[in-house]
Parts: sequence; structure tokens; C-alpha cells
Amino acid sequence: MPPADNDTRPFRELVVTGLNNVFLSLERLAGGLITALMALFALAVLGVVLLTSPLGVGLLLLPSALRLLRTVANRERHRLTRWGPPVPSPASADAPTTPVDAFRALVHDVQVRRDLVWLSCHSTLGLLTGLLGVLLPVVAVRDGTFPLWWWLLPPDAAGASIGVPAHDWYAALAVGMLGVGWGAITFGIEPILAWLQSWPGRRLLRPHSRVVLHERITELTATRAAALQSHTTELRRIERSLHDGAQSRLVAVIIQLGAARRALRTAPERAEAAMERAQAAAEDALAELRGLVRGILPPALESHDLEGALSALATGCSVPCTVEVDGLGPLASSIEATAYFAVAEAVTNVTRHSGAGHARVRVSEEEDVLRIHIHDDGRGGADERAGTGLVGIRRRVEAHDGVLTVDSPGGGPTDIWVELPCGS
Repeated sequence: MPPADNDTRPFRELVVTGLNNVFLSLERLAGGLITALMALFALAVLGVVLLTSPLGVGLLLLPSALRLLRTVANRERHRLTRWGPPVPSPASADAPTTPVDAFRALVHDVQVRRDLVWLSCHSTLGLLTGLLGVLLPVVAVRDGTFPLWWWLLPPDAAGASIGVPAHDWYAALAVGMLGVGWGAITFGIEPILAWLQSWPGRRLLRPHSRVVLHERITELTATRAAALQSHTTELRRIERSLHDGAQSRLVAVIIQLGAARRALRTAPERAEAAMERAQAAAEDALAELRGLVRGILPPALESHDLEGALSALATGCSVPCTVEVDGLGPLASSIEATAYFAVAEAVTNVTRHSGAGHARVRVSEEEDVLRIHIHDDGRGGADERAGTGLVGIRRRVEAHDGVLTVDSPGGGPTDIWVELPCGS
């Protein structure tokens, strides 16, 4: 018995996998059928607007028509993202609000034209594949179960779904076999129909390469400007610290040494006290310089790796904080410093503002991306505009082409995600 069971296991797994693919494809096709009907309605509206544009009425309605187009396209982007690789919306997602802007977008905006091409494809091909994909299982179930209930129908109404009449049991069994055939066709064609329905959207609804390049240049320009501003701010902080702190203390050392030198000639008994004051001023200046160096590069990273530095940071936190590190490889010193400063600022916010009872830091490296998640169970409500240091974290992260995401609703909890590219 066990060998026979092992012999049938691949067949059972194939059947289960096939049925799962059929059900998933049916769900995708049903969702695509809904967006195809929406696309057909939007296409009809756009057609009426364009036909009435020479009369002036259509031009007034053109912004609303383009907003409808954008809404339907975004609905399809969301649907496709649920079932596969993400299909992001273009960054310039705001639809035009005036007839002039709408006409300019219709003529010059590459993404609007691609959305229009998709609308035409999805309202025809998407509608056809959606109807076929939804009706095939219904027809298969209807004909497959026909021998069970055909005798309840009036003689002139009994027949197969394709219109072949059935007046006896032999014909009813033939219809049942036809239903099995429909089921086999459904089993094989549903995934193909689902792929065919989604293919135009995945090709056309993605941002155009020129748009992506322009957005990338804009993003890099902004992050470069932020990095330069952060660098300038850091230089000013260092200059201010040197001028107001270490420099003034070194001047005090010089003054005290001069006083001690004069005391050696005139009043040797006061020279020792002057030397002690000079030594104290020198020690204060050294401490000031050490604090300044720590602000440039954390000493914890010099003596430990990132995991050890973060663990030391969590140990010094007044709120119980756990650090979980998984799969970290060698990292550039700038990435380590950025990660350390981001966690340090976030932990400081937890201590000062959150009122949390516990915090957690998780760090992992996946696909050449350093991912950091800081969570606390505090009161939430963290706002970058409130001066909680999140702006500084964002500038540091974006300077490395990273991403900062903050989720902190009122009442808590607060979750901060940092993603830093760290590939070679």
C-alpha cells in the first residue's frame, strides 16, 4: 500500500497545483473583468469628450475625463501589484485641473498616451479574456452536472450549453462528457487567459523609461543638494564647536602658561597653582576635542562592528531595548555610520518623547540592502515637522540613496524603517 501511495503522490500534487492555479487565475480574471468594464466606460466617456471637443463642451470636460482615466489605470496598477511584481504609479500622479493643462497632457505627456493605449487594449482584449475566463468554469460545471438534473427541465429546454438538444439519458451523458472536456480546457487555458489579460497593463502602465530617468535625475539632484546642505551644516557645527569650545579652552591654556612663566620669575610660590590651572584647561580642551570627534565618527564603530555598536547603544538606553542582527556582511564605513546615527537618533526619540515601555531594533541585509526596523510601544505621533530629529535621519539616509519610512499614528506604536543600499 505505501508504494502505491508514493506512485500516486506526483499525480495528486499535479492536480492540486493545477486546481490552485485555476482558482487563482479565475480570481485574477474576475478582477480584471471589473477593471475592463471600468475601462470600457472610461473609453466611452473619452470618446464622447473628444467628439464634442470641437464644440467646446468636450474641452471643458477633458480634465474630468483624464482624471477618470488616471483612476481606472491606478485601479489596474493596484490589481496587478497584488498578483505579481509591483506596477508603480508615475510620480507626477496629479491629473490636470484646467482644459489647457489637460490638452497639453494629452498631447505631450508620454504616460497619458500609454494609459490611453492600455485603455483601448483592456476594454477589448481584457474584457474578452475576462468574460471567457469567468464563463468557462460556469459552462464546465453546468454541462458536467447536466446528467443529474436534465430530467427536471422541459423537453424543449434540455440541452448542452452550446445549444445541442438532449432528450434521453444517452444525450445527457454525452453532455456530461462535454462538461468534462470543458473542465479540461478550463484547467489548461485559465492561466494563459490571466496572463494575456494582464500583459498590456504590465507593459503600458509602468512609468516610461524617460519618465523614470527624469524622476531619477530629479531625486538624485534633491538628495545631492540635501547631502551638500547636511555636509555644510556639519562643517558649521564643527567650526562653531572648535571656535566656542576647544579654541577658547586652548587660549585659556596659553594664558595660564604665560601666567605660570611670569610667576616663575616674580613669585615662584604661585607658579604651581598657575600650572595646575593650565593643566586643567588643557584637559578640558582635550575632552572638548574628543566629544567633537565622537560627533564625526562614533568611537563605538572604531572598536566594534555595527552589531556591537548598536548593542552598546541599546544598553545605554533608559528604555529596555533589544537589538536583533541577522546576516550582516562587510559594510562601508559611511553606511555603518549612517545606520548608527539613524538608530541613535531614533533611540533618543524613544527615550525623550515616546513614553514607551520597550523598544526593538532589527537589522538585516537582504539583496544588497541594509534594512533597519526600529519599533517602540509608546504614544506615537512622531512628526518630522516637530523637530524630533527625523529630518536629520532622512537627510542622512537619502544622501546614500536610501529610503526612510515612518509609521507613527496617535496612540502608538511607532515603526521606523530605514533601507540603505550597500552593494558593491
